[in-house]
Amino acid sequence: MYRSAMPVNARAAGSFVGAATAMQDPGTTPVRAGTFSAEVGEAVVTGWHSHDRHQLEYAFEGVAEVETETARYLLPPQQAVWIPAGVHHSSTLTHVKAVSVFFDPAMGFAAGDRVRILAAAPVIREMILYARRWPVSRSSSDRPADTFFEVLANLVVDWLDHETPLCLPTTRDPLIGAAMAFTAEHLARVTLGDVCSAVGASERTLRRTFLTVAGMSWRKYLQESRLLKAMALLANDDGNLLTIAQTVGFESASAFTRAFGRYAGESPHAYRQRIGATPSAPPNAGEAPSREADAVRAWSHF
Repeated sequence: MYRSAMPVNARAAGSFVGAATAMQDPGTTPVRAGTFSAEVGEAVVTGWHSHDRHQLEYAFEGVAEVETETARYLLPPQQAVWIPAGVHHSSTLTHVKAVSVFFDPAMGFAAGDRVRILAAAPVIREMILYARRWPVSRSSSDRPADTFFEVLANLVVDWLDHETPLCLPTTRDPLIGAAMAFTAEHLARVTLGDVCSAVGASERTLRRTFLTVAGMSWRKYLQESRLLKAMALLANDDGNLLTIAQTVGFESASAFTRAFGRYAGESPHAYRQRIGATPSAPPNAGEAPSREADAVRAWSHF
């Protein structure tokens, strides 16, 4: 299975996972749902773990990657990742500011059994911001909070049908896992011949086995790897499009723009502008909202 080569900030990773795990213990957190805010600088790799609660994480800034036993997902800014309870995963966070909402599975809504990347509608983004006033670490819940999170949970159920394809397969197959790792590490100039030499397989064998194991051809895997890497660079790098295109293996900005448009449904320039938009400022955690009951009732009409 491919593993990120990014450096690990052990203290930050331990704090992030430890806090999230502790807050999800029903014995120490007797609430149905709540939020946890995270802000990290240089790359933090959480390591493999799972949660007792469903997690919806929205990234306001930076880029996160979530790897499971079967896929590797990219979470760019202004989008969200859904991680069902019990799914074993590892996250890599780079210059990320994010808010996670944790839901008790006992709330009874259909959560699915796999991670998904979701294009966040503005109303859900604003609800996640609003929900920061109810941290999952609080000692008790109340009716406004329960009503609010029930509404958000119902929206999430509908939202799960509209995921975005920002993921790549992973595998435990040693040959294909090695091929995926080599490809990811040499995106700019890699060829199938290079990969075959690195993993000790013929081109015919690698093509056939890659398609069987990964469910896509090696060339499609390479193309999507390049585009996902480009999305991360567009989110975190001020470089021009040609520089980014060449960094991930495209010979020209025009070829990159065409491929990006087919994959993402928008141009690299439009994508960069959209994810660079600044969302409304989050409220202070725990801050008592004015007209709180009216706000919760208003959300319930969506």
